[in-house]
Amino acid sequence: MALPVNVDDLIHQRVVENTRIEYKADWNPEPILHSITAFANDFDNLGGGYIIIGVEESNGRPVFPLKGLDEDAIDGIEKDILNKCNLIEPRYIPVVEPSVVDGKDIILLWVPGGENRPYKCPEKVYTAKSKEKSEKSYYIRKSSNTVKANYLEERELIGLTRNVPFDDRINYHAEIADMRSSLIYMNPSR
Repeated sequence: MALPVNVDDLIHQRVVENTRIEYKADWNPEPILHSITAFANDFDNLGGGYIIIGVEESNGRPVFPLKGLDEDAIDGIEKDILNKCNLIEPRYIPVVEPSVVDGKDIILLWVPGGENRPYKCPEKVYTAKSKEKSEKSYYIRKSSNTVKANYLEERELIGLTRNVPFDDRINYHAEIADMRSSLIYMNPSR
């Protein structure tokens, strides 16, 4: 599946507001899994979000020049993302897109709001050797932060289960001929 935005525009926050973008300098499974879950829950109906791995941030803005990831680690990170996303209940897999920006390798995760929300994931992510299990919790986005949902937020999130917004629903019967350029026109000056 193709990404709905240009990676360069996304990093420079020209198309998507910064509350829907999260930068991670390295692959750190626990906070990234929490953010995937929060974006998939789409508590405020913002359309999910993006996680860019390989980009350091300062005050919510990317630090240039980009840090990037080791090219040899990309495949292993992609496999680990898939394995860790299997811990999300119900199962949720974001769109994973390796890219090169300014000569640096990064991984972009597109996490649209999920149709089977609410999603929950382990609070602690242990290594494969560990036999420990962690309690699973719901995570949501509050402003530009991923937080564990409190009791009232959990109830509201569960109540949203039946209310998938019209523009987030998949139409399995739609065809390309149904598209109208007048409805999808984007002003290039934005």
